[in-house]
Amino acid sequence: MAKLALVSVYDKEGIVPFCEALRQLGFDILSTGGTAKLLEQSGVPVTPIDEHTGFPEILDGRVKTLHPRVHGGLLARRDVPEHVRQIEEHGIRAIDLVVVNLYPFAKTIQREGVTDEEAIEMIDIGGPAMLRSAAKNHEFVLPVIDPADYDRVLRALRQGEVPRALRRELAAKVFRAISRYDALIADYLAGHLDPSAEVAEDWPQVFHVTGVAKQDLRYGENPHQRAQFYMEPNATKATIARADQLQGKELSYNNIQDADSALQILRAFDDFEQPVAVAVKHMNPCGIGRGETLEQAFERAYEADPVSIFGGIVALNREVDRRLAERLAGIFLEIVIAPSFTEEAREVLAKKKNLRLLTVDMSQPLWRPGDVTFRRVTGGFLAQTVDLAKPIDARSWRVVTKRTPTDAEYEALRFAWRAVQFVKSNAIVVAERDKTLGIGAGQMNRVGAAEIALKQAGARAKGAVLASDAFFPMRDTVDAAARAGIAAIVQPGGSIRDEDSIAAADEAGIAMVFTGERHFLH
Repeated sequence: MAKLALVSVYDKEGIVPFCEALRQLGFDILSTGGTAKLLEQSGVPVTPIDEHTGFPEILDGRVKTLHPRVHGGLLARRDVPEHVRQIEEHGIRAIDLVVVNLYPFAKTIQREGVTDEEAIEMIDIGGPAMLRSAAKNHEFVLPVIDPADYDRVLRALRQGEVPRALRRELAAKVFRAISRYDALIADYLAGHLDPSAEVAEDWPQVFHVTGVAKQDLRYGENPHQRAQFYMEPNATKATIARADQLQGKELSYNNIQDADSALQILRAFDDFEQPVAVAVKHMNPCGIGRGETLEQAFERAYEADPVSIFGGIVALNREVDRRLAERLAGIFLEIVIAPSFTEEAREVLAKKKNLRLLTVDMSQPLWRPGDVTFRRVTGGFLAQTVDLAKPIDARSWRVVTKRTPTDAEYEALRFAWRAVQFVKSNAIVVAERDKTLGIGAGQMNRVGAAEIALKQAGARAKGAVLASDAFFPMRDTVDAAARAGIAAIVQPGGSIRDEDSIAAADEAGIAMVFTGERHFLH
């Protein structure tokens, strides 16, 4: 009896010549729906699946191959006499080759405006079932999921015996692809929860992370490292992964990291409901400003540290006009991120051919319920919920000093507390109500971070406020702040030596508040 191939593909590229070659090798061909129609129209003899099973396709094609005559033919072991007896008894023909590729779920959910119903209809059921059966029984059934393997498979078949190594390789490819496919669907469904719905607090015992290759990067963090940019299938237009690049050189690995940091910091100020500008270098803010206009916000971010902004990334939360574009064009920047640019602004910035312009939809939330972040470690990875920038009620903070902050100081503390959340620990921010003045980032001791921030602020520190991402282990940071003329401090509190810091603040007439919430960032 001739060998039997089951062919059911969504991506029909190359399938006709492949099946013609199978026929020449003596295969009979079973097929479904659109694939069968294409093969028939192309002159390839084919048996429709409903003739093979004796059961029609039903439910708009949702059920067509889920039948014992299909899966019995796929799962029967030819070296087990009882299996052979049973399929013969039930008139089931053994299937030797399965050619299936899946509904394009990833492409569907990336399409602008796709509905939930459209996405769910692209969840393939029969395809993965056939592939899994074939891959499990790969000693006897050759599973082919990738059109790129058609030529290899034909070469092996022409040689008469398909090597066991190739069978196993193709089976592994099937299970790997289906695993990604299922994880992608799970990520999509989890990412489309009702924002008001409760998110389960229990962590899964097995965690799947799914990414679709988006961009080949020239190299990684350093030129000797290889790198690739993957996009989460359910990423929204609010994210860096779905940003539109209007001009400039291709994004690098470091560009993408810095741009994402800038966007996260910028969006954390959404609840301030003002134009905001953020300048970032090496994933740390070097200046944050807000104002009545976007131009004013940018100038304040620039004034915070006009040296470090050189070669940095600027993120803005309003449309960029010609006047601001002319200002930006006068500075060497790697990337400018904004919700949009006017045509006049585009004309100005087009002269900076290497400058990358990115637009991001800032009307959508950046994070969704249940979102987590990951950090790779040797042999595994860490997962944690996102440290969301929640609306700040400064009046709910606990005043621990004799002096209570003034209204103006509270507003400055609120701004500084939001900024310090996005500075690498140990982190100190010196600020006024509408701009950072000094940022001490990534120091191994807290007073060292404070000294950097205060030195950068210089004389501007007098009357300003200071924010710390974690508690003061001793009073030295408060003493340094007092020497610089700091008026008020915000910190989480919680040190066994809190009383020492409180005493130091009282001695200097500094108002200090405890938030009760830490914001380490590593």
